[in-house]
Amino acid sequence: MNIRTVATAPFNDQKPGTSGLRKKVSVFQSPNYLENFVQAIFDTIAAPAGSTLVVGGDGRYYNREAIQIILRIAAANGFGKVLVGQGGILSTPAASCVIRKYRTFGGIILSASHNPGGPDGDFGIKYNTANGGPAPEKITDAIYARSKALDSYRIADAPGVALDQQGSFSLGGMAVEVIDPVADYAGLMESLFDFEAIRALLKGGFRMCFDAMHAVTGPYAKEIIEKRLGAPGGTVINGVPLPDFGQGHPDPNLTYAHELVEIMYGASAAAFGSAQAAPLSPLPERSRRQPDFGAASDGDGDRNMILGRHFFVNPSDSLAVIAANAALAPGYAKGLAGVARSMPTSGAADRVAAKLGIPCYETPTGWKFFGNLMDAGKVTLCGEESFGTGSDHVREKDGLWAVLFWLNILAKRGQSVEDIVHRHWAEYGRNFYSRHDYEGLPSDAANGLMAHLKSQFASLPGQRFGSYQVKLCDDFSYTDPIDASVSTGQGLRVIFEDGSRIVFRLSGTGTEGATLRIYLEAFEPDAAKQRRDAQEALAGLINIAHELSELKQRTGREQPTVIT
Repeated sequence: MNIRTVATAPFNDQKPGTSGLRKKVSVFQSPNYLENFVQAIFDTIAAPAGSTLVVGGDGRYYNREAIQIILRIAAANGFGKVLVGQGGILSTPAASCVIRKYRTFGGIILSASHNPGGPDGDFGIKYNTANGGPAPEKITDAIYARSKALDSYRIADAPGVALDQQGSFSLGGMAVEVIDPVADYAGLMESLFDFEAIRALLKGGFRMCFDAMHAVTGPYAKEIIEKRLGAPGGTVINGVPLPDFGQGHPDPNLTYAHELVEIMYGASAAAFGSAQAAPLSPLPERSRRQPDFGAASDGDGDRNMILGRHFFVNPSDSLAVIAANAALAPGYAKGLAGVARSMPTSGAADRVAAKLGIPCYETPTGWKFFGNLMDAGKVTLCGEESFGTGSDHVREKDGLWAVLFWLNILAKRGQSVEDIVHRHWAEYGRNFYSRHDYEGLPSDAANGLMAHLKSQFASLPGQRFGSYQVKLCDDFSYTDPIDASVSTGQGLRVIFEDGSRIVFRLSGTGTEGATLRIYLEAFEPDAAKQRRDAQEALAGLINIAHELSELKQRTGREQPTVIT
């Protein structure tokens, strides 16, 4: 094997965010850009010679080319074996599953998650450690430090690997095994959930629609939902992964998953229903017009959206409902060790944990913060308001897992999505909750807005805004209870005397400008008042958020890009 050492110069913009390094495709295509970052990863992790690595991605534009480069650099850096998903495909939770099952040294996942794809879209890369989870900050910081000092990288001169053919190949002396990207993950799901009960539900006339959004979960959903669970063909829509996600935005929310929303809410539901093979006669008239259950997942398969008929399940509520009903799934029948949620996620799960007598941890945003808690056996379930829910079965959030958990709950309880959520609110109270995203803001304006907010913190406590009185303000920080590491600057919080709150964060998942996220939460214990529209219930807090942040004056925006 001929190994070349290529002279290079460092790039100054390779600092990983909460989910790895994300840039425009054109940036990654720049000479040495991807090569430098991969070499910085390998220099930092110092894997012993002969180690095994997992590589795969969400199939977006440049995925295949990047994998071939990574394989050649891995061979030059002494790896003994690389497991690659067929076609270059591995959903993020499936990659975590493979890393854990085969006890590899770690893995490289190629994804920009829910960001758009295509030649003009986004690309991303991140390193996951041997536990299957995203590298913690101490590793990503070290990778960044190494990237700024890099003056060369090593790469093998070798032909590319045939990614579309399963089997074992050799690349310059390194073994490359192209694996079925779905099989290991599907087997894990079958071990966690009552597939027999879900099959019976689907055979009994219950209808669902899963929107894969032309992203990575299409093959997974077709294998599990249609093949193993027996849902009619066509239950999975947009199921073929495409490099540009069919020119769509693979973010499973009410704005971007518009086709699914039309099916669950609009006139197109009738056409969807008529195409199903399940018998119509036993179903009430309303069920013939639309599916009972709708779900979607994102670009790399780690996010989910849950819908009933004309009913949206807020991701914060979804985590709480899953926690409250976890014992209905065989893999969780023994009980939960604990629950964890990101700080911006609503406190709905806290109330379930309190009733179950288990701890609930509040962490910064970023799935890597859950890893230590899961590895230490402190939590079983975890979730983020950004449509991410998961458990200790892997070390990533898992969109299809959440969908299957809901199917398990629906099969066992025999109630609709709406009934389950309404009954949950009646028992635990409702945390009215919403997130307003302002995407593509000029970075200077967004940073100025945050600085203005923080400058008011000393004077805000005690002030009254309508019926709300400020109790405290802070910039959230977190001390990890396992390794005592400290994370600061995790979000600006304004908390009111009645427990309501407003949280302001700048997102680290975009590639252009800045995304401001404003999170709003108010608790309502009275069942008679719980079915109001969330935006109506939170109107007072929305106005306060705009007033405190001077949003319109500083950004020119009056309406959010996305409301969830």
